[in-house]
Amino acid sequence: MSLSGSYKIRPAGRHILTIGRDLIQDCYAAVVELVKNAYDADSSDVNIEFKAKPDRSGYSIVITDHGHGMSRDTVIQKWMVPSTPDKLDRRASPAGRVMQGRKGVGRYAASILGTDLLLETITPEGEKTTLFVEWSAFEAATYLDDVEILIETDVVSEPSGTRLSISGNQELLEEWTQRQFEKLRFELKKLISPVSAAISEVLNDDKFNINLEVSGFPDVHNITESIEPYPIFDLFDYRIAGRIAADGTGTLKYSLQKARNTAEEAILFDDGKSTGCGEMVFDIRVYDRDADSISSLIGRGLKDETGNYVGKHQARQLLNEYNGIGVYRNGFRIRPLGDAAFDWVELNKRRVQNPSKFIGSDQAIGYVVVQSDEESGLIEKSARDGLKENAAYDSLKKITTLIISKLEERRFSYRLQAGLGRSAKNIDSKIERLFSPDELKKTVRSTLLKFGVGHEVVADVIEIISKDADEKNKVADEIRQAVAIYQGQATLGKIINVILHEGRRPLNYFQNQIPNLRYWFDSFLKTRDVQKLEQFMPIAEGVGENAEFFVKLFSRLDPLAAGKRTAKKPLELKKVIWKCFSVFNEEMRVHDVVAKVEGADNIVFSSWPQDIYAIFTNLIDNSIFWMREKDCAEKEIIINVVADGDSLSYIDYRDTGPGIEPYLIASEVIFEPSFSTKPSGTGLGLAIAGEAANRNGLELKAFESELGVWFRLQPITDTE
Repeated sequence: MSLSGSYKIRPAGRHILTIGRDLIQDCYAAVVELVKNAYDADSSDVNIEFKAKPDRSGYSIVITDHGHGMSRDTVIQKWMVPSTPDKLDRRASPAGRVMQGRKGVGRYAASILGTDLLLETITPEGEKTTLFVEWSAFEAATYLDDVEILIETDVVSEPSGTRLSISGNQELLEEWTQRQFEKLRFELKKLISPVSAAISEVLNDDKFNINLEVSGFPDVHNITESIEPYPIFDLFDYRIAGRIAADGTGTLKYSLQKARNTAEEAILFDDGKSTGCGEMVFDIRVYDRDADSISSLIGRGLKDETGNYVGKHQARQLLNEYNGIGVYRNGFRIRPLGDAAFDWVELNKRRVQNPSKFIGSDQAIGYVVVQSDEESGLIEKSARDGLKENAAYDSLKKITTLIISKLEERRFSYRLQAGLGRSAKNIDSKIERLFSPDELKKTVRSTLLKFGVGHEVVADVIEIISKDADEKNKVADEIRQAVAIYQGQATLGKIINVILHEGRRPLNYFQNQIPNLRYWFDSFLKTRDVQKLEQFMPIAEGVGENAEFFVKLFSRLDPLAAGKRTAKKPLELKKVIWKCFSVFNEEMRVHDVVAKVEGADNIVFSSWPQDIYAIFTNLIDNSIFWMREKDCAEKEIIINVVADGDSLSYIDYRDTGPGIEPYLIASEVIFEPSFSTKPSGTGLGLAIAGEAANRNGLELKAFESELGVWFRLQPITDTE
């Protein structure tokens, strides 16, 4: 039997509950969705009232706004229609607010909060429309259109607005504990952007107040509160804020509150291209979490709602609860971006790489304000669980990370100068202090003389200390040698990508020509034709040439890979510098980098070859990276060896890259291990270069320059 016909898709009755309960994450998200509807209605405020019945058999939630309300036609044609595109089509409210709810499902969040819903809405003209929904009717209905809802309309002389009354049974009431209401308060507090000049400017002072009232719930404190931003927000240690235009340029302001009498620093930002996600406003505040910093945070005014200072444990709890960088659109947070457990910027992943420089997600509280999805390309997921992972979202993450890195660099520098960080700079000098007997000799001499010990005896004691120090200095020298070897090997590891790039061409030759060798060999065996052997020669010569390339490459790298420290020897500096450049031959060719070594020829300086290689290899590697990263029009590295007679006066190293920010040069933080401005840098390069210079009686310094970097390597004099 053959049957055919046309039929309509009929959603099941429980489909409407699926929209509300499955697409909205939880009860807090449900309240947020209903609050957004009040905002879309151009209301100046929204009142949320939770009230338990005296007999504890149930409770009510009443959400009231003073917006423009809905007409009967709007209720029937739009409110009653799931997934209506009305707000998506209109985009803006009558008062010009950008619509928050665009998926047409937020209103069904009420099904999570109770067993029924009474909607009362009044237009400015006084038309009042009322409907009542029992959610169990949808559960029982076979099809969605089997459920009929009575709608009544009257004309009244009441102010415009919408009132949602939701009833919950005893089972739902028991879920609302003190902890649950605290979480609700936290969600509502995080819903609105903190009050600041930047956010107010974006919102054009369009105020929207949220009021919360809770009463009668068992073991729950009554609440009557106008929701305000967190008091911790203004008590930051470090802050970076500002506006980035869609073209990728802007001005940021960096502030520091850990020290008194500090001035704001203006930072010009230019990513060199459009943001890819529209215009953005940033305000990110960072907190140190060590014990002293927590005490300082409390001392700056961290108080609870009764005016009492919170304890250290409570302060940490606040940071745990409130941390997160939220993304806001028209004053509302796009959940879960900004949740403490949602590290969308991947701060913790970065911190693992370099914990002394990078901050963790539990140290940051802040927000990014973005434009509408049409202007930014940032599109919310239908389940209200974040933004779609498209190119615009990737750009938002990248720009946010870049801005945080500006703060991290300054924080790292300040903490070192203030003695709050561990300085690992100048290992040789620390070894020197560790094994130096000078302070001990001075103390012993003064103490013995103070107690009347004769000068002859004192001299004998000092001699014993000196002999012991000589033995210990041998150990110190062994430690220095080991450190130097490891630093050379670390430099080799740092440029491994360069080595792989350099060796790729000869390796490809071997890979491609070995099958040809096999082919001609098999042909000769079959035919015994001597002419077949002639095909071998060009391939064999090519193998020899490429093998020679590897021999030369490894010989250039040998000083860095040495497992044993040789003695110092006189080096012709210009020749050694050219050998350092030769390590990067292929990469410089590919990226059009020009190398110049100028100045006096035949200048000889006695030093360890490994150290000179380490100095210039690290400098050259950094220059090539930044000139390539910033796509500089001219890519040049110029090294000038300056002599004073037959002796080295200094070596100037310059490039045409983006240069180094003056404050980093002044603080000398660039020579600190673990400090790097590269997105995934280790911070070893300049630290190793500086240490290698010191071991050879040289000093590596950085200077401000109008174009590119400027380093000077010069002998250390007695006056320095």
